Amino acid sequence: MQQLDLFGDAPDDASPLVRPAQASWAEAAELAATLPRRLRLGTSSWAFPGWIGLLYDKANDACALSRHGLRAYAQHPLLRSVGLDSAYHAPVPTERLRAYADQVPADFRFLVKAPALVTDPFVRAAGGRPAEPNAGFLDPGLATDLAARPFIQGLGEHGGVLLLQFPPLGRRITADPRRFAESLYRFLKRLPEGPCVAVEVRDRELLTPDLAAALRHGGAHPAYSLHPRLPPLRQQRERFADRPAGPLILRWMLRANRGYAEARMRFQPFDRLQEPDPASRAEITDLVAAALGQDRDVYVIANNKAEGCAPLSLLALARSLASQVD
Repeated sequence: MQQLDLFGDAPDDASPLVRPAQASWAEAAELAATLPRRLRLGTSSWAFPGWIGLLYDKANDACALSRHGLRAYAQHPLLRSVGLDSAYHAPVPTERLRAYADQVPADFRFLVKAPALVTDPFVRAAGGRPAEPNAGFLDPGLATDLAARPFIQGLGEHGGVLLLQFPPLGRRITADPRRFAESLYRFLKRLPEGPCVAVEVRDRELLTPDLAAALRHGGAHPAYSLHPRLPPLRQQRERFADRPAGPLILRWMLRANRGYAEARMRFQPFDRLQEPDPASRAEITDLVAAALGQDRDVYVIANNKAEGCAPLSLLALARSLASQVD
């Protein structure tokens, strides 16, 4: 299920349509009290009707949740962040981001994807097939206008991470990882100061020392991702092991043996854990616990397609972390 119409009319802040399912949050509140405030857990969007009884107190359709569910979502004691994945498909206007920021507590943070207009080398036809070259690819001026400036002006202190997620880039780019890293470095250096910028690639060929250097000198951070196209988390961790301490950004997307469409069909309506992945959870726990032990800020964004239900994935992760973190 895709996130719906996050860019329509501004939400009605006073709307009673969506209320939080606070009666089911006792364990989450206890866990939240034991975990450092530097840890921010969140899901990829909030507009999932299957979360009745987990986050929302009664049935709502996806459109109602998209427009009115954020305030209820942000009251959950463990969920102090959320990913705006749909921003990848259409830039989010400043006013829309400001409306979101007005609905959340002071310590809530957003992870916002930059649009594909600046991270995809292709304009894509239906089904994702490359149709023609994208003239806006790695254009810092376009990225500033469509992503960085709205992020800064719309979210203010609620701006957590501006994510540059690069899709599979094609053989012409992956055949020359150094050239990509150099282009990325020049792009990063021309972005405005302020946002915490993270970079996630979907081609393992690009996870090189040159990429690590481009991020380090360009002022950006790696976004670790559990995704079938990428090497295991341990190998990603090794690639960026020598970078200075900074925020840890991790996205728990998919199992190694499942594609996006397959997981979506298998796991809908995302109301329970259908394929628990204890090995991935243990890897995430170790990485997060180590970062928290270094007093680093940590973002973990979970997708429903990882295990079947992102809020329950994060609840299980919180249990695991609570046993390791002072």
